Amino acid sequence: GFGFEMLLRASVLAALSVAAYGFTVPSTLPSASRVRAASTAVNMAVKRKDKYSITTLPGDGIGPEIIAGAIVACNAVAKKQGFEIEWKEALIGGAALDACNDPCPEATLKQMKASDSCLLAAIGGPKWDANPRELRPETGLLKMRKELGLFANLRPAVVLDQLIDASTLKPEVVKGVDIMVVRELTGDVYFGTPKGIEMVDGERFGYNNMCYKESEIRRIAKVAFDLAMKRGKKVCSIDKANVLDVSQLWRDVVIEESGNYPEVELTHQYVDNAAMQLIRWPKQFDVMVTGNIFGDILSDEASMLVGSLGMLPSASVGDPSGPGVFEPCHGSAPDIAGTDKANPLATILSAAMMFRYDLDRPEAADALEAAVNKALDDGLRTADLDSKKSIGCKQMGEEVAKRI
Repeated sequence: GFGFEMLLRASVLAALSVAAYGFTVPSTLPSASRVRAASTAVNMAVKRKDKYSITTLPGDGIGPEIIAGAIVACNAVAKKQGFEIEWKEALIGGAALDACNDPCPEATLKQMKASDSCLLAAIGGPKWDANPRELRPETGLLKMRKELGLFANLRPAVVLDQLIDASTLKPEVVKGVDIMVVRELTGDVYFGTPKGIEMVDGERFGYNNMCYKESEIRRIAKVAFDLAMKRGKKVCSIDKANVLDVSQLWRDVVIEESGNYPEVELTHQYVDNAAMQLIRWPKQFDVMVTGNIFGDILSDEASMLVGSLGMLPSASVGDPSGPGVFEPCHGSAPDIAGTDKANPLATILSAAMMFRYDLDRPEAADALEAAVNKALDDGLRTADLDSKKSIGCKQMGEEVAKRI
């Protein structure tokens, strides 16, 4: 089968190295410690050790179920390879709102910053949709990203041979697809101010601001270009420069930064065209770099090339002083919460990324990826991948653990 080593090593290794090394990609990762660099090199959050502290954030909906599946698999790896994991659960999203009326409590942020790494499941649901904006689960997620300085979200979309029939597109369209979506995570319309809803001329008027500083664009462009140098040396920058001033700045800065990477082919697409091209001819893309809202939408679309959001891991990285947050790309799926129908594989693969890039345990990552690959080779599927012949979330986690 098509190994997850290609998914996570060939596609993500350089990107996370970029984030970890201040936008220079080393030829090899250090074996005994990780080094983060901002203006000067400093030790990363953890060195390889015998016991790790990991914060889990189950969140809402299917979150507790998929986190549980990942923990089972991770514990199997730890037992097999002779190290320990101390799991510490923290509240975020709707669960935090219910407990303390804050979607991202200070206690959660404090615990995350003190951890070796963080594994997040999913947040949100209709229960909280009518809340004021500051009391919605999604606001907690945005606060977490901002407070931890997680400005780069890396989402690989690789079509696996075992799952090619799970895609809704024709096999000849998706076979061989290997895309990395690099999404800026702490700017854009999600964070721009002023924003709000007011009464103007006797009616409600809602407004948000799509804002980017040049430095914010340049740093995410560096991530994309450095990543492309380790892949196919192609970057497609996505914007809406024909109508948006902020997108014109985005394009200008990306073009300027491309001058430092003469080997990388830079192209541009308007976001509406990119959405169409992802379906029409996805193999044209290697690295896609874009802003927060466009990346939010396009990365979800790219996931369906693979066949299910339940297969896609992601990493949110940036601030060199703290841990990354590793999470599946999918949402909380409240409609299937508690039914044991969720797919834990994206969360397990996110944990593999965590072992490799936050915990200096590449062999643990290898073991998890190989176990997931073996489970798929053995024909195991959750309902999102095969509704007729499927196993539950709990069993899938256990089956992966058995294959460590």
